[in-house]
Amino acid sequence: IGRVAASDASVLVTGETGTGKELAANLIHQNSARRSGPPVKVNCAALPETLIESELFGHEKGAFTGAVAQRKGRFEQAHKGTIFLDEVGEITLPVQKKLLRVLQEGEIERVGGTGIVKVDVRVVAATNRDLLDEVKQGNFREDLYYRLNVINIHMPPLRERRGDIPILIEHFLDKYRYKPGAPPTRISEDALERLEKYDWPGNVRQLENEIERAVVLSQGNVITSHALNLSQHGIPTQIDLATRVRNREKLSDVLAEIERVMLFEALQQSDSDEKEAAQRLGLSAAEFKQRLQASK
Repeated sequence: IGRVAASDASVLVTGETGTGKELAANLIHQNSARRSGPPVKVNCAALPETLIESELFGHEKGAFTGAVAQRKGRFEQAHKGTIFLDEVGEITLPVQKKLLRVLQEGEIERVGGTGIVKVDVRVVAATNRDLLDEVKQGNFREDLYYRLNVINIHMPPLRERRGDIPILIEHFLDKYRYKPGAPPTRISEDALERLEKYDWPGNVRQLENEIERAVVLSQGNVITSHALNLSQHGIPTQIDLATRVRNREKLSDVLAEIERVMLFEALQQSDSDEKEAAQRLGLSAAEFKQRLQASK
């Protein structure tokens, strides 16, 4: 990040959800020659296909129903600054073609307009998809991929950098005080050990949410393992279904994970009593045992 911030080269930040891709983009802007210019973020996944072109490039009055006035798009808003295209893999092929023109020529055309608007913008894009695989499948333009991926910064998942976990915990304990002016909440060795061993499928974002929650539940007292929202088997008790759909994961795989989570959660709530855990899920003891073995 330090080496590439000073240049104007396009950057593609890759990594799983929650690894800190937006944080990397912010650091790039803050340490660039454009830091006095506007930083503009676009969440491409949150914009409907019918609106994304207008959001990015703007529109002229009367361009479509509801266009009662001319509107500048995000690229014009980011002139002399940085635009961050989050989840860039969600952009449709027709819009990808127009995005390529911005990167090649530094110009846009508003929806419903005929004039060319010059823009001076640095592009930082992010994705949790394998864009090269999307290129092979015909879902993403190859020429746009190489235009965006001049510099690649990969944000590794938290499970691959476990040494960061204690440092991040300390940071979040300092950030989320139980009351204004209160000292940071302390954490027990047992709770810390569980957090360090956990796989964190939601990465740093999940860890931050977990610490904030634990501080509230412990009411400023020492955080023990009882305040943690983690199963004993390192399985998350919550599954982000929206992200799974966005990542095009198979329904069978997600359903299998949900079943696995419920089996181990029932086991934890029953203090490892398989008969009671089976009753909680409306299963016979034999069926519970069979499903548990199959899910391991």
